[in-house]
Amino acid sequence: MTSTIGRVLRDRDAHLYLGAVVVSGFGTSALWLACGIWVKELTGSDGLAALCQFALWAPTLIGPPLGTLADRVRRRPLLVAVNLALGVLLLSLFAVDGTGGLWVLFAVLLLYGACGVVTDAAEAALVPIAVGKEVLGDLNGLRMSANEGMKLVAPLAGAGLFAACGGAGVALLDAVTFVLAAGMYALLRVREAAPVRERASLWARTAEGARYLWGHARLRPLVVAGGLTMLSSGVGGAAIYAIVERLGHAPAYSGVLYAVQGAGSVAVGVASGALLRRFGARRFGGTGIALTGAAAALSALPSDAAALAGSFANGVGLPCVLIAGLTAVQRETPGALLGRVAATANTVMFTPTALGIAAGATLVECVDLRVLLPVLAGARLLIAAPLLLRRPAAARAPGA
Repeated sequence: MTSTIGRVLRDRDAHLYLGAVVVSGFGTSALWLACGIWVKELTGSDGLAALCQFALWAPTLIGPPLGTLADRVRRRPLLVAVNLALGVLLLSLFAVDGTGGLWVLFAVLLLYGACGVVTDAAEAALVPIAVGKEVLGDLNGLRMSANEGMKLVAPLAGAGLFAACGGAGVALLDAVTFVLAAGMYALLRVREAAPVRERASLWARTAEGARYLWGHARLRPLVVAGGLTMLSSGVGGAAIYAIVERLGHAPAYSGVLYAVQGAGSVAVGVASGALLRRFGARRFGGTGIALTGAAAALSALPSDAAALAGSFANGVGLPCVLIAGLTAVQRETPGALLGRVAATANTVMFTPTALGIAAGATLVECVDLRVLLPVLAGARLLIAAPLLLRRPAAARAPGA
């Protein structure tokens, strides 16, 4: 494992790519928290503050057509252009100085989220060309570790900078991180073939990617399992404050549980490449989902130690199926389709989170945690079962 990770980190293009992920991820994590604080201070409304995160997430609902855009041009120039555009876009937040400017803030967040969908699709398509498919598991795991690591420190930095300089200061920081990321992408030594011009409509090209994903017997189970797991994670996330209250702690204790969960995700990200090679995508993803089932069962116990262990187990298990799914998509999708297929897979895997949060917010009010969490644990084991018990099917031909 160490030698393979060392190989990835010594690779110039992998090093630049991870650097771009780290700096832009830092800015993004700082901004999403600062924007919520900003809106709360301007309006006093918890609901409007919560809409900041929704505005960033909402564009994933149209992920497939946005991902199709990444298949129409060379991906490296696209990443450079979009990151520079985000850097300029964020400067418009300097115009937000009262409630009258909130529309600017929400418009920026929506565009920000849409650009994030496009860049995720472009990255997924570019990375196999830049570093080779044999180390994709390691690179995707390190990317997950980098993202989770940023979530541990960047929100605190964003909140501190907001207190010192206001929202415009955080926006400027994020703009600088995107300019730095654009520079790193520009330095990648990647030779991309010119994309084939397709006369079909945007929707026809988008549908082609969806058909490929759904018709692929090895990709479909992983992506569907990822979506169901994220649905369950939304339910579990909605219950965290009830768990904290039952333990007798203040709501701020949820930050401790999230930090422990993040530490678990960082740890599994580093090891994911070796685990993927050892167990294969299905068993790696299925084992991770089963581990989140154990995490829900632990969280049902009225004990601080069990809650902390459950949070760590959830942090370890949850990324497994996501890393397995993305890596499989990158390895088994033709380059011409990869942007739209990756975006479609991301939509299927991540959109259910919001539905789970909404369902969990209702369930936690009317179902006792001693019932809800064991049921959630059982549901996760059922999601994991097809990946662990069935042999991988042969993939159908592309376009089937």
